[in-house]
Amino acid sequence: MLFLFLFIVVLAALAIGLGWLIEQPGSLTLDVGGWQFEASIPVAVAGLLATIAAIIVLWAIATALVRLPGRWSGGSRLRRRDKGFEAVSQGLIAVGSGDVARARKAAVVAERLLPSEPLTQVLKAQAAQLAGDRRLAEETFHKMTLKHDTKLLGLRGLHIEAKRREDAEAAQHFAQEAHDIAPLPWAGAAMLEHHAAQGDWAKAREAIEAGLVAKAIDAQEAQNLRAVVETALAMEKERDHPQDALHLARQALKRRPGFWPAAVTTARVLIRHGDRKRALKLIETLWTTKPHPDLAAVYLEALSSEPNSAKLARVEKLAKTAPDAPESRHFVAEIALSTRDFAKARAALAPLVAEGRHPTAHTCLLMAEIEDAEHGPSGPVREWLARASRAPRDPVWIADGVVAKTWLPISPVTGKLDAFEWRAPPDSAHYYLTEEGKPNIPAAFLTRPAAEPIALPATEA
Repeated sequence: MLFLFLFIVVLAALAIGLGWLIEQPGSLTLDVGGWQFEASIPVAVAGLLATIAAIIVLWAIATALVRLPGRWSGGSRLRRRDKGFEAVSQGLIAVGSGDVARARKAAVVAERLLPSEPLTQVLKAQAAQLAGDRRLAEETFHKMTLKHDTKLLGLRGLHIEAKRREDAEAAQHFAQEAHDIAPLPWAGAAMLEHHAAQGDWAKAREAIEAGLVAKAIDAQEAQNLRAVVETALAMEKERDHPQDALHLARQALKRRPGFWPAAVTTARVLIRHGDRKRALKLIETLWTTKPHPDLAAVYLEALSSEPNSAKLARVEKLAKTAPDAPESRHFVAEIALSTRDFAKARAALAPLVAEGRHPTAHTCLLMAEIEDAEHGPSGPVREWLARASRAPRDPVWIADGVVAKTWLPISPVTGKLDAFEWRAPPDSAHYYLTEEGKPNIPAAFLTRPAAEPIALPATEA
């Protein structure tokens, strides 16, 4: 509203001024080089204004002509840039959809139009990876490392390529270089996996702490990983340094309550120390909520000096704390079978093989053993064996499609820490027998003969 008022006031002032100028008598005379020009004041003012307007128009035309080449080239650059980004966009879509030919063609166009654009290098590298051209991919990633804004991206690409060709040292080098620049999650995870695969648990601990500080892992995950590292250390030390092993295993169990590997290691060290009572109590406490065959094995080890009848009584008592768990029934059936108490073994498995139930392979094999032990080779034995071949598979320690006989702190395939899970394996899983010479498994975790009883200092009892 104020602007409109001011506009009207100015317009009125101009109109009044123009009327006053027209009413003024007199004329203006211009004498130049023998030429004389005479005009009234209004005409002279109008001529002056027209001259100024003409000068402004001519100046604008001249300026536009001078700038025309620049604008033309600038428009051309913008068009090239737009075409380049369109090629990058189409190329990345082609990479995502797996169209190798289209991705490589787009990469060539993008490199011609936008040679210094970081996204062009990303597209070129990804197109090369998609086409299986590892040499070109690595060359492109290496070029990225020479520029500050793409160095981390290039290092990650080189790290991935090194892992693909199974060059652990090179992969670790690139991860370390990236980790020194910024505490990125992938670099921290790679460093952790490398130290774990080498069995360097001290550096693995440092990598966990660095990841926690950088917020690459949360507090709960850090606690779980610490428990895995401490359990791994305890397994290494349980023969030669049992006191340290016991402390580490207990600490891992506090960090991760119910963690079977830590509990088994703790109980095993206690048993070898001669503290059988405390080992049994630990297992019995865990069994109520987390029954597991590994706990059953070490529980049986603690009862090795007792007669079979006493073993069966203790196992039955243990099973009653988790009566519905298949592990409880399997444990009772196995001990009853070893004492040739076939009725009790059958009774333990009866709920698992009742009509309408789908017993697992282990249950079927136990039933076959009971039939064979009681009646010898017979039709029921063959029937249970046949059912076992078709039955659902029981949970096992599995990581990356590999099944291990016992828990391991790292995957034998990728070296990832805390990769093993206790679950039913898929049909594609294959058994991995831990033995000398297998890659990515520290020697301390390979299958070995049972150790002789070891003595702990009395203060640890």
